[in-house]
Amino acid sequence: MSRDSSKDRAEAKPKQPPEAQSEEDNASGTSMSIDSLRKYLAEKLGISDKDDEKEKIKILDDVSVDGIAVYIKKKNCKNIITMAGAGISTSAGIPDFRSPGSGLYDNLQKYNLPHPQAIFELDFFHENPKPFFTLAKELYPGSFKPTISHYFIKLLIEKDVLLRHYTQNIDTLERIAGIPEEKIVEAHGTFYTGHCLACRKEYQLEWMKERIFKDEVPECESKDCKGVVKPDIVFFGEALPDKFYSLIENDFKKCDLLIILGSSLVVQPFASLVDRVLDTCPRLLINREKVNNGSGIMAMFGFGAGFDFDGKNNTRDVAWIGDCDEGCQLLADKLGWGDELKKLRQTEIEKIEKAEATPVKSSM
Repeated sequence: MSRDSSKDRAEAKPKQPPEAQSEEDNASGTSMSIDSLRKYLAEKLGISDKDDEKEKIKILDDVSVDGIAVYIKKKNCKNIITMAGAGISTSAGIPDFRSPGSGLYDNLQKYNLPHPQAIFELDFFHENPKPFFTLAKELYPGSFKPTISHYFIKLLIEKDVLLRHYTQNIDTLERIAGIPEEKIVEAHGTFYTGHCLACRKEYQLEWMKERIFKDEVPECESKDCKGVVKPDIVFFGEALPDKFYSLIENDFKKCDLLIILGSSLVVQPFASLVDRVLDTCPRLLINREKVNNGSGIMAMFGFGAGFDFDGKNNTRDVAWIGDCDEGCQLLADKLGWGDELKKLRQTEIEKIEKAEATPVKSSM
């Protein structure tokens, strides 16, 4: 009896002090709370919650542009998505928004704005549309020609490997390069069309251009209207186009390679698209600096939070730092498409210049 009792006592776990038990319970409760919150947010926001289930899969043989080229060939990619910012148009002569000293926001002092972003704010536009249209004349589509980066995107279409091109740009250079409308999602709108703010009548690019180049504020021609006609670009506080929201869900699930070109990825919801692809999808950034290199509160909860360029387990995120045209040409060279890309741009630019030199026939 006493032997059994001794054995029971020997096998019994020592009781913890009440304080230790309380700390253990609190830690367990906190862990459960964070896990529950993570799962709840994942369900509500539609964000992947597979952080604990991820297997360490080697996605790229080499985390470099060479590795991306090998992947495209080996995996026979058919659903590449490109995402573009102002960096693909700077070599065409169009300033980007944020480059110190040369960015658009740095060059707006002459318009006497309360702050640089005001030129793209709807309230300020209603109050004084003139500064916007003065700037629009400088940036208007038709004054610039597409770059190597634009024709790289077109080449992906010709190779039948591009699913969609998402762009933040409003310069319409993708359209000028010949990228079909069904392949383009102009997330921040376009100059291609405009609408009267009063009656919503639609106007086309050439109609608006004629008035803007006369230094006029375009006014609706509907009887008794005279509302201001605003190009269909997205101002701060406006909703993104329906096409953006209708396509992102299916597109990014299908994506087998994501290429981001010349974007600072600071404007939402566009920037969040990089986290919509599957965990097995490689992501290539071609830009003048690394951006969106994962951190922040979302990472605390185990959600996607940008790129993992410098992570020790990274096998899918590649950053090529430099000029977009050079990066696109390099990737084309690695794929054996380099000469084809150069010839494509040369041929297409010659067509544009020939069309510009041809006198417009009178309708009379």
